[in-house]
Amino acid sequence: MKTIPYEVKTGAENMQTDNDLLEYAIENHLKNPVFRLYGWSPACVSLGRNQKEDFLNYEFLKQKGIDIVRRLTGGRALLHDKELTYCYICPVEFLRHGENVTESYKEISQFLIEKFAKIGIPLEFGTQKAVKTKFDYCMLISTGADLCYEGKKLIGSAQCRKNGYILQHGSILLDYDRELLEGIFRERVDASEITCLKEIKPEMKFEDLLKAMEN
Repeated sequence: MKTIPYEVKTGAENMQTDNDLLEYAIENHLKNPVFRLYGWSPACVSLGRNQKEDFLNYEFLKQKGIDIVRRLTGGRALLHDKELTYCYICPVEFLRHGENVTESYKEISQFLIEKFAKIGIPLEFGTQKAVKTKFDYCMLISTGADLCYEGKKLIGSAQCRKNGYILQHGSILLDYDRELLEGIFRERVDASEITCLKEIKPEMKFEDLLKAMEN
């Protein structure tokens, strides 16, 4: 596996880098995965590939200096602010069940489960739950491919596929600002369904998390 060290970029730069890595993997017929970790500056809302964006509070985003970008992958909107983002790219054939979307999510996510187990945080797959909001904030929507801690969602992921390769990237919440989320999405955010590293392991330093993820 090739691991790309943590770096911070704008939303547009991050999505372009993910796209470039996918194209590189395809063009060079890579047999093994590529794993990338990154952050966002300034904060950015990412939208799923085909997601409508009329639920966003554009004036609020402008006031807060928050960018907007569209992802390669599907799924729902995310606020990339206090988080660590990962990107995992591999050939479909690298996975035992790569042709099955749900199973491929779980195979790739197992890699994350093992990383978090090493730092004493046991994660489990989420369960399908009814959508409780009229807007499309990803972290409040639970699926069997999400990773949770004690029933609360910690990592939300999305996939795309091209020419026999899978790109899966996702958001690992370090912390969240409920008022900021409500300002962006213009609706009350029920935080009882989500969690973050600050709640689970407040003593953990970001550098220690990075080290565990990169090793």
